[in-house]
Amino acid sequence: MTRNSPKAQYLGAMAKLNSQELLDQHVAALLRCRRCARMKSTPVSGGAIVSDIMIIGQAPGPREPVLQRPFAHTAGKTLFRWFEEFCAINEATARAKIYFAAVCQCFPGKNSSGTDRVPAPDEIRNCSSWMDDEIQILQPRLIIPVGRLAMTQFIACKKLQEVIGRKFRVARAGHRFDVIPLPHPSGASPWHKISPGKELTQCALKLIAHHPAVAALCDPRQ
Repeated sequence: MTRNSPKAQYLGAMAKLNSQELLDQHVAALLRCRRCARMKSTPVSGGAIVSDIMIIGQAPGPREPVLQRPFAHTAGKTLFRWFEEFCAINEATARAKIYFAAVCQCFPGKNSSGTDRVPAPDEIRNCSSWMDDEIQILQPRLIIPVGRLAMTQFIACKKLQEVIGRKFRVARAGHRFDVIPLPHPSGASPWHKISPGKELTQCALKLIAHHPAVAALCDPRQ
C-alpha cells in the first residue's frame, strides 16, 4: 500500500480525526491546569492543531497570556521571519498548521533583574506530562525546540554551537522523531546574529526547510 493510495489516504484521514478529538480534549484539560502556584498566568495554547511538526519554546512571556497565543511578541516576529525566509511559510500558515507547545505553558513572571524568570525544576516536571501527552497524541515527525531550555528536554546542550545546525533522532513518550533545534530568537541574546551563530542558525533553518514534514506542510493534498 503506497502512501498516496486511496486506502492509505482513508486510513490517514481516520487517524487524523481520532487525533483531533484527543487533542481537543487535551488542550481543554491543559487550559484548566493550575499545578504551579508561582506561575503568573494561566496556560497559553496555540490551539489543537493536529500536525506532524511541533515547535516547543521555553515558556510564555508577559504578552502571550494577554494575546492568548505563543510567540506573540518580539521573539515571535523573528521566529516567523525565519520561517518565511527559509521555509516559505508565513505566520498565519505556521499557526494554522504547526502545533505550538512549551516546556512550561504559563508565564513564570520576572526575576529580580527584571528579565523573564526561567521555570524552576519542579515547574518543568509538573508540565512535562502535558508535553508527553502531546507527543503521544500527535506522534510528530519533527520537533523544533527553540532555546536552550527546550533543547535540553530532548538532547544534551553544553554549547549552542555543538547542536545548532544539526539534526538528531530522539525518542520520548514511546515515540521516535527528528529534532532540529533553533536558538532563542529573542533580543536578549545576540548569538543568532553574529558568527558562528548566524551561520549555524541558517544551517538549522535549511535543515528544517528540507525536512519531509515541512515539505508536506505546503502540499495541497494534505
